Amino acid sequence: MPLLNGDEEISGVLRKYRNIAVVGISDKPDRDSYRVASYLREHGYSIIPVNPPTLKEWNGIRAYPSLSSIPGDLKVEVVDIFRKPEAVTEVVREGLQLKPRVFWMQEGVVNREAADLAVQNGVDVVMDRCMMKEHRRLLGGK
Repeated sequence: MPLLNGDEEISGVLRKYRNIAVVGISDKPDRDSYRVASYLREHGYSIIPVNPPTLKEWNGIRAYPSLSSIPGDLKVEVVDIFRKPEAVTEVVREGLQLKPRVFWMQEGVVNREAADLAVQNGVDVVMDRCMMKEHRRLLGGK
């Protein structure tokens, strides 16, 4: 389970996994997390909003205050992280219980300790890349 960098690996993630927990999602349309999650939803992905502690819903979808509060019947395949780099290790630690396939750290989010923790626990990692930009670039989304 490596750090994924190649176009083939990243496009594989984007094609295969459809259920995405977006950690740090915002209900403000001018925020990157809002735009990326909206784009992904428009392209057929299921979004599970996670934003401690105040957001109750995002675009009509129930939001959760933490990854650990997501019910077991909601399958999380990708944890897409919009948090400061220093907060990511704790997000990964908490997220491991959900047994995701991938932790995706958005552009500007680099945390080698968190990436190593994920990989040591059998979870792939994409780091410092925007899911929306990669989808557009590799799969031709608009």
